[in-house]
Amino acid sequence: MIINHPLLGPRDAAEFTYIGDAALLMRPNPRSDTAAEDFHNYQYLRGNVAGEMRELWYHEQGDRSWLVVTRNTLTHEISKVELARDVKRTMTATSKSGLK
Repeated sequence: MIINHPLLGPRDAAEFTYIGDAALLMRPNPRSDTAAEDFHNYQYLRGNVAGEMRELWYHEQGDRSWLVVTRNTLTHEISKVELARDVKRTMTATSKSGLK
């Protein structure tokens, strides 16, 4: 599988380490009333998506960047690759503005 790194271009997936669901970029609020349940779900409950999923990958054998890869888990077709820092900034800005 080839991952088209946003900065370095096409790279073999063997250079990367798969981390998991990119939804983990946003940690639960430890001050919320449901913090214990939220952190339990964050840590232990994972979806087994059959189709398009946003995944977190680490470029271990390269520039050590973190990527959010949108990939179809059935066909392995990659439709989008973004730097995780950019995704996180967008998510943070959206949550601060009250948009979802």
